[in-house]
Amino acid sequence: MIILMIIGIFLWSSKGYSQIEEDKALHFAAGAFAGGAGALIASKITKRNRFWTVTGSVAGSLLAGLAKEAIDKGNGGEWDNGDVGATVLGGVVVGVSIELFSKKEGKFYVKRDKKKKSKKNTIDTTVLDLQPGY
Repeated sequence: MIILMIIGIFLWSSKGYSQIEEDKALHFAAGAFAGGAGALIASKITKRNRFWTVTGSVAGSLLAGLAKEAIDKGNGGEWDNGDVGATVLGGVVVGVSIELFSKKEGKFYVKRDKKKKSKKNTIDTTVLDLQPGY
């Protein structure tokens, strides 16, 4: 997720992307953010189901893209399917990234144990037979 945010910030701040309009880069970044939120919500609701987490990512970005274009249309602007596509693409990238980089077990994601203790630096006191005089 952090990598995607860095890429989005880079695309937004860099003027070296002459092939991509600034508006599309912003839509992509917004889609990545909305996709991450959708994936988090879907993951919590379905107890980390892989299919629904990725679907939530795409659905969240689609909802954000459609809402933004509806607001633009309501304010007298033009509807742009390219903007919706860029927003959804951001959500797809987040969903695929979650799928690729998450630990999986069957159809569910598995929580990583952050508090795992390393046993290689511990001393087994049963092996040390401490006797008086040593």
